[in-house]
Amino acid sequence: MTTTSCLYPQFLIPVEPRGTVLLDHALVMQDDKIAAILPSDQARQQFPEATHTVLPKHALLPGLVNLHAHSAMSLLRGLADDLSLMDWLNHHIWPAEKKHVSDEFVFDGSVHAMAEMIRGGTTTVNDMYFCHEAVARAGIHSGMRTIVGCSILEFPTVYANDADEYINKALAARQSFIGQDGISFRLAPHAPYTVADETFSKIIAISEKMGMDIHCHIHETQDEIDTSLKQYGMRPLQRLHQLGLLSPALIAAHVVHANDAEIALLARQGVHVAHNPASNLKLASGFARVHAMQMAGIQVGIGTDGAASNNKLDLLGDLRMAALLAKAESGNPTALNASLALEMATIAGARALGMEQQIGSLIAGKQADLIAIDLSAIETQPLFDPISQIVYAAGREQISHVWVNGACLMRERTLCGLQMDQLQDKARWWQSKIATSAA
Repeated sequence: MTTTSCLYPQFLIPVEPRGTVLLDHALVMQDDKIAAILPSDQARQQFPEATHTVLPKHALLPGLVNLHAHSAMSLLRGLADDLSLMDWLNHHIWPAEKKHVSDEFVFDGSVHAMAEMIRGGTTTVNDMYFCHEAVARAGIHSGMRTIVGCSILEFPTVYANDADEYINKALAARQSFIGQDGISFRLAPHAPYTVADETFSKIIAISEKMGMDIHCHIHETQDEIDTSLKQYGMRPLQRLHQLGLLSPALIAAHVVHANDAEIALLARQGVHVAHNPASNLKLASGFARVHAMQMAGIQVGIGTDGAASNNKLDLLGDLRMAALLAKAESGNPTALNASLALEMATIAGARALGMEQQIGSLIAGKQADLIAIDLSAIETQPLFDPISQIVYAAGREQISHVWVNGACLMRERTLCGLQMDQLQDKARWWQSKIATSAA
């Protein structure tokens, strides 16, 4: 039996076409899909038996897409702050992971992160971490649409001993969840400085054979580029291009340091970029040339990175930061306007994931992944332009409702499936365990 729900927001923002704001319109959900968008009076007439929900002070828009995250690292939030990337990784994060990463750690940390992301309006996360089955189970448990990025490195961790073992575990995890709604897998070579040429070649071959796309940190810091020049005699992007990695199957995370020729190369090869403004700033990695990338035709989405380097999984906040940084970095106040910024966190992220036919905009036939934002607060009044207000003024605490696949995951700021007290108890337990081992 079909379940039909009609939502009546003050503003309906479909994202496509760009800048569109519909007044006095309803969105009709039938089971897990958007069935129709039509004038409110027509919806009431055509669907009299539906559940009708009035959102009188709200904007309804697509769920946000977090294009780069390390969800489980929410349990390491605040453990090591105000450090450079390599100091942070080598002397704090990797040692902590060596002590604590396990199936339990990754499941608990991922669920915790997903609860935070849902409360912030994120409905899809493109993750990258270890213990891939735990990440997938967390996605199922939370209801979040989850792309499980399977980390691959050359050196041993508590999860695997070498690149081949990482790859084999990735393929086994993927096999375990084939057909599971809302869960998919990607190969995630960590970075050019932690993955050898031979391993990249294996990853490319597997990607092409099995249809598994790729997710990799690239050009995150100047040190990464300097090290590559010494070791390989070329910049990382040049090396990866020679290996054949640069293609529409690749999401390149960060890309902070890219010159004109490299931006043109990325555009020509169809590479997608996950921009992580808060993490880039906190680690002093630099200022990504987002405006230049977009002008070249590159799809640029937004990522939070992990909570250990952000420290908030607040995509709405990062969206505002991205828009402001793009203007400052380019010296152009018209760069990355509000409508284009909103696209970065929705349809651009969906395109980067190859999921634009399913999510990223409110169109009949797409999956019912959507969020409602209450714009009645004093912080978002007066209200001349709802898109501008969402990007530049609204906070994640104003997100009132979240749906994924038509299922309501949050109603009036209350999570529908996850228990906040249990999540908080788990977080305190892990805090005590991690702090004790670090003492």
